[in-house]
Amino acid sequence: MTVFDSAMEQLDRAAKLIGLKPDVFEILKEPENIITISIPVKLDDGTTKEFQGYRVQYNSARGPYKGGIRFHQDTDIEEVKALAFWMALKCAVVDIPLGGGKGGVTIDPKKYSDQEIEQVARGWARGMAEVIGPDKDIPAPDVNTTPQIMAWMADEYSKVVGKDSPGVVTGKPIEAGGSEGRDTATAQGGFYVLEALKDIIELDPESSTVVIQGYGNAGYNFAKLAYHAGYKVVAVSDSKGGIHDEQGLDPEKVMEHKKATGSVVGYGGAKEVSNEKILEIPCGVLVPSALENQITADNANKISTQVVLELANGPTTPEADEILYKNGVHVVPDILANAGGVTVSYFEWLQNKEGEHWTKEEIWQRLE
Repeated sequence: MTVFDSAMEQLDRAAKLIGLKPDVFEILKEPENIITISIPVKLDDGTTKEFQGYRVQYNSARGPYKGGIRFHQDTDIEEVKALAFWMALKCAVVDIPLGGGKGGVTIDPKKYSDQEIEQVARGWARGMAEVIGPDKDIPAPDVNTTPQIMAWMADEYSKVVGKDSPGVVTGKPIEAGGSEGRDTATAQGGFYVLEALKDIIELDPESSTVVIQGYGNAGYNFAKLAYHAGYKVVAVSDSKGGIHDEQGLDPEKVMEHKKATGSVVGYGGAKEVSNEKILEIPCGVLVPSALENQITADNANKISTQVVLELANGPTTPEADEILYKNGVHVVPDILANAGGVTVSYFEWLQNKEGEHWTKEEIWQRLE
């Protein structure tokens, strides 16, 4: 089963639950547009390599398409279709006037220089220039794409159309028209959701432990927020593996170690744990913050937590979701848990359109 098959199974179950009209169901089963391009890049060694680039424009009923671009070696059109579908739902859940889209490039960015990555980013923007735009489709960062990559894309698009168009992408650096708080928005939004949930289910931060799979932007920033709110962060992982310390971890010190060594693995006296086993550590809050399809029918019964907070997109399969529900686990779905990112992207888009710059305090107030 592909990740898109999994997304469609979610749609099917939800449609039956709410009695969705058949014509609406049919519309939601397929994206409106699928665009694929080849991006030729001259590598540092003088050779040329072609990379596959994608954009899926899923649904524009609510407004222009909105959604990130990921650079990952496993990215393919099925994954991008699923992510675009979830983006359409996410924008509707938080009631912003945008549709759902997603983009990607099949590339392992760790294997290429900054100069080569810049060529890929500019090539993607150039190849997609006819289908994206501030009022058509507004990309944003996702896995392995940074504010700098967004700035390159905005600059390249502006060159193609012949005018300065910072609003074509969001998640840019502040000095290039970016918004305050965009870099931590996904984590901040997830934390606000957890704060609202904890009062409903009587979750006590002082006695609750947190486990985080994925220590990129969202995972790390969520770890900091949880730590400073009194939660004990006992395990974190990245693509190379994880660490576990029942006494608790200091997220910022772990990040210093990751920056110095390339991974959280080997930090202090913490025990090593795999990305698979980290999900099975008993905890109060489990935060999948990596890639999709991490919690499946094979491991759902081994998960021992009060809350699964989905900071990643699609980390739980529909079959696993049913098992967790039967086991009394509260699953906060990705379309709510990680919607802080697209919400602040929307704020950035508005600021670009109006020529304004809001303070971080104003951003957080509107997000909450």
